[in-house]
Amino acid sequence: MVGDGAGQVLGWQLTAGQAGDAPQAAGLLVHWLAPAQQVLGDAAYDSDALRALIAAAGANAVIQPNPRRKNQPLFDAVAYKDRHLIEQTFSKFKQFRHIATRYDKLDRSFDAFICLRVITLYLN
Repeated sequence: MVGDGAGQVLGWQLTAGQAGDAPQAAGLLVHWLAPAQQVLGDAAYDSDALRALIAAAGANAVIQPNPRRKNQPLFDAVAYKDRHLIEQTFSKFKQFRHIATRYDKLDRSFDAFICLRVITLYLN
């Protein structure tokens, strides 16, 4: 999921449960990197390729480094605190029981309920 600085959802992508987060992030971020000044992410998005993509777009990567990483990149802990907005957005999604429990067997049905939840978040 991609969100803006106000916690609004800009885009999302469904993946298989075993798929990693960092490989899919590049496809989602490519549309939103030009206006971005900072890209915030947790340790799941800590990859050299993703950091290079963000730097090439002129944005600053505020991604918590994986603790097992040998060469720790610079990390702005103060800017990282703004990531709570996307966590609050995820929390609002989980309040929608149909999404939290994943009743749907088909991806298109689950994706439709995510879209419905995004619409209700925008209307509120």
